[in-house]
Amino acid sequence: MTDGKISVFLVDDQALIRDGLKAILGNGNDIQIVGEASNGKEVISMVKECRPDVILMDIRMPEMDGVEATGYIKKNFPDIKVIILTTFDDDDYIFKAMSYGASGYLLKDIQGEELVSAIKSSMKGNVILPGKIAEKITSRLSSINSRPNIKIDEFTEREMDIINLLIEGKSNSDIAKQLYLSNGTVKNYVSQIYMKINVSDRANAILYFKRHLNS
Repeated sequence: MTDGKISVFLVDDQALIRDGLKAILGNGNDIQIVGEASNGKEVISMVKECRPDVILMDIRMPEMDGVEATGYIKKNFPDIKVIILTTFDDDDYIFKAMSYGASGYLLKDIQGEELVSAIKSSMKGNVILPGKIAEKITSRLSSINSRPNIKIDEFTEREMDIINLLIEGKSNSDIAKQLYLSNGTVKNYVSQIYMKINVSDRANAILYFKRHLNS
C-alpha cells in the first residue's frame, strides 16, 4: 500500500475504459492508480517495478490475453491480487483465471461502489465471485475433483467451523479472530481441509463446499 492507499494497476486494451476506471477509483476511495497497460505483455514488463497491491485485468487483449498474464503474475508475484474485470463470462475464461489464482472475476456492468468494495475485499484475502459467475464454475467442479461425494463426518467440528467461515468469504485472519485461534493454527487447518478435498487453492475450496454442502 502507498501512503495508506491501495495501489491499483489497470490493464485494458481500451483507453476509454481505463480512463473511466481512473475516474471512478480516484474519487477519494483510499485507492491510488499506479499504472496502466493495454495488454498482458505490457503489464508483465511493468509489474516488477510497480508492484501494485491489486491488478484489474481485462481478458481479451492483443499480444497476450488477461488469463495468460494472470497465470504469470500469480506464479511470480503471488502477493499481488488479480481481479478479472471483463465483459466476457465465458466458462473457460472464468475457470482458467480462477485456477491460476485470480482473486475475483467481475463483469464490467458492475457499479462503481461495488468495484471499490471488491478491491478492498480482495486485500483481506477474500475471493470475489458474483452468484452468476460462481454457478458457472461450480458446474464444472465435478470434472476436476476426485471426491465428488463429500461426507460431513470426515471433518472435525473445528474444521467445519472453518469451512463455514471459508464459504462466507472470510480471510484466515478473520477466521482466527472469530474462533480465537492463531493465524498459524488456522493456516494449518485450511491446509488439511484442502488435502481432504484434493484442491490447492482457496477459490476452488470455496466453490467445492458451496456445491457439495448445499446440494
